[in-house]
Amino acid sequence: MKGRPGSGTCDNQVMTTLKSKLQEDLNSAIKERDELRSSTLRLTLAAITKEEVAGKQKRELSDDEVQKVITREAKKRREAAEAFAQGGRAESAEREKAEGEVLAAYLPKQLSDEELNTIVAQAVEEAKAAGAEGPRAMGAVMKIVNPKVAGQAEGGRVAAAVKKLLAG
Repeated sequence: MKGRPGSGTCDNQVMTTLKSKLQEDLNSAIKERDELRSSTLRLTLAAITKEEVAGKQKRELSDDEVQKVITREAKKRREAAEAFAQGGRAESAEREKAEGEVLAAYLPKQLSDEELNTIVAQAVEEAKAAGAEGPRAMGAVMKIVNPKVAGQAEGGRVAAAVKKLLAG
């Protein structure tokens, strides 16, 4: 079992997972007395740990699962920043935005609107070729688009682009 490829154990090699990268960055942020980064990373690692112990038994999350947790945390920060901004609490909104930027560094680069629209347009053509028309086409297009943009565009943004192209 030791060192066998694909066995999930790595005794001799140093394997840097996304979670361990977050932990290392947290340690360096603490040493540098970077309060914003250290608190953001601490909260994110807590969310990852919470996810690991949820369910019947504790497990180690894969990098993809860790990335989903980071994406969810970043989305929470964006939504909180918007809520604070609407509530006239600019300082709190700035803090949430800054935390979101810290987390964005650990996520894949987001697609630009043009890139997203190109992918959606191709998917709309594919769905129409497969016979999907009208309101039912939305689900068919989303099924095609989602795997292509996973982690690179938020679901709401994707849905809005699909609706726009289907309507127009």
